[in-house]
Amino acid sequence: MMIIKQLHTTSIHTIIDCFLLAFDQYFVEMPSDKVYYIERWKAAQVDFALSYGMFDDEKLVGFILHAIDNRFGVLTAYNAGTGVISEYRGKRIVKALYQFAIEDLKQNGIKKSTLEVITENAKAIKAYEGIGFSTCKTYKCFSGSIHLDNQETFTIVNTDIHKVDWDNLPNQSYYSWDNQKASVLNGGYLFYTVLSNNLPESYFIIKPNSNYIAQCDVLKSGNTAWNRLFSAIYSLSETVKINNVDTRLIDKLQYFETIGLENKIDQYEMELDL
Repeated sequence: MMIIKQLHTTSIHTIIDCFLLAFDQYFVEMPSDKVYYIERWKAAQVDFALSYGMFDDEKLVGFILHAIDNRFGVLTAYNAGTGVISEYRGKRIVKALYQFAIEDLKQNGIKKSTLEVITENAKAIKAYEGIGFSTCKTYKCFSGSIHLDNQETFTIVNTDIHKVDWDNLPNQSYYSWDNQKASVLNGGYLFYTVLSNNLPESYFIIKPNSNYIAQCDVLKSGNTAWNRLFSAIYSLSETVKINNVDTRLIDKLQYFETIGLENKIDQYEMELDL
């Protein structure tokens, strides 16, 4: 018998096992380390009481994981992962999960639901549009080695991430959920300010022992500022991964191309007002 239940009574290891099965042979290779998902979902503020699973008797076969937070003044449910294991696909499980979820989210005061989907995943996009989601942002994902023709001299300062003046950082509304302030503060990131003539010129937020950049931007325009920023990043990691760069940030995208970063995957952000 198929039944939908909230996931707060389901083992995190059962959820991760189902997640990995659902994303086997996906568009991108997913990490297999369970600790990665435990830490990532904690940082994103996944609430398993407002996350939902489809069970065949006691077997978890599909899920929607929701992170819940007030972002930009709206109590929002962010889809941190949706999947169905292969042998149960074609049974409209995601549609059934969302029909259940939307009503439950509304009853719990959630005003908006958001998700990200790879632009090549036409089947998923069609399913989400059928539920009522519409595209609101387009993102590009980058990775690779940094190639700088001319490295700039720089001064770099490790700034306490909890004392950052976030209100004066540019383009905060352009970042995706996992790269926004609330997620970054919970994610064990380090914040670096890059100085020019003893004044802040740019910044970046990086995961320690990793090449993942959650945020990076210049505080004043110009290639010299970008070059100095990536000279500083290069001093910590010669390779980087930067996900979900909003396509409206033209200068940033153009600069990434000049230093040889590869754009391998694009994503849409989709939203639904509840």
